[in-house]
Amino acid sequence: MNKQTRLVVSFLFIVVIILAAAITHFYLSVPTDTTKNSTQTEIVHKGASDSSGNYIFTDANGRYGLADSDNRILVASEWTDLRFASENKCIAVKGIGNSRLFGCVDYDGSVVIPLIYDRISKFSLGDGTYYSAESSSDRRYVLYDRHLEPCFRRTWSSCTAQGADLVLTDGGGTYTFTHSSDGLLFKRAAYSGMAMGASYSVEINSRVMLSKLTVPMIEDMTDMTEKYIEYAYSDDNEILSSINKGSRAKFSPLFPDDHKLLSKWLFGISDVHIYSVRSENDVPCYEVTFKAETEITYTDENGERKALRDKYKAAVGFSGSSESDLKAIYGSFEKDAPDYPEPEKKDEKPADDEAEKNKADKAERRTENV
Repeated sequence: MNKQTRLVVSFLFIVVIILAAAITHFYLSVPTDTTKNSTQTEIVHKGASDSSGNYIFTDANGRYGLADSDNRILVASEWTDLRFASENKCIAVKGIGNSRLFGCVDYDGSVVIPLIYDRISKFSLGDGTYYSAESSSDRRYVLYDRHLEPCFRRTWSSCTAQGADLVLTDGGGTYTFTHSSDGLLFKRAAYSGMAMGASYSVEINSRVMLSKLTVPMIEDMTDMTEKYIEYAYSDDNEILSSINKGSRAKFSPLFPDDHKLLSKWLFGISDVHIYSVRSENDVPCYEVTFKAETEITYTDENGERKALRDKYKAAVGFSGSSESDLKAIYGSFEKDAPDYPEPEKKDEKPADDEAEKNKADKAERRTENV
């Protein structure tokens, strides 16, 4: 074997040794178990545990995860904070940018409530457990039950537990609920609104009535009542067309056939109530009643322009069992015309003068006869 051949053989031998060493190092560095339950993560500290022995832990980097009683990792340690909730779920916190965002993960590590909240708070209502979540984007609240399922298909501007009551607000509404075995029970509703610059308020305290209504139904009824009031004073059919009406709905403006009427102005709305009324087809029906303080101008019998101020009662009817099928079916005022005052009699004084003249004539004739 010449010198050149020996060099080639030596080089190939060195290459084989290096490859063998690299392969050996690769296999030694791969864990024997790469499944979700791997215990390769170092558990530095064990924290709170649930009734099944699952516990929250922190790793060497101070991140939170979840492990079972056999120290198998259920939820990877990737969270800034982790707290037990209910129904095999945890409230999870993660730092994203400069924010700490809250959400919820289950015991499989899946995100079941997105990380979009500034905080998620657990609270008790009677013997019920609930969670309120405040959105980081618009500061609105979502309410969750003990299963971490949304209680409503909407958000709220505020969410406050007051003893055994839960008070939710949004827009002009304040709605009070209490806990029951079937979930939240509607206890009281108060709503404030405005139509044509006139403010009003309505309260519902009847449990029977509230058992038939939802918050969106109350909001829709008051909104359509406001639109009817605008139509009643403006005779604008475009406003009327914006009301969600039934096919045979009938709406009348204020004093539609009064030819004396020159103008009508709304000054106030009072005595607003929502009632349940009898239905002919087994579909629930409701009525919003109110009194409208109104000033009208009109022409009297003598052709003079006059003003009259009074309160007129009106009713707007609705049909439907939920917000999805609620429709307005009528709207009208009780009176067809105002109670006009008796016209002044301008001929009273001339008539008296004529009577005096007649007396004088009779007296003169008596003198002539004498």
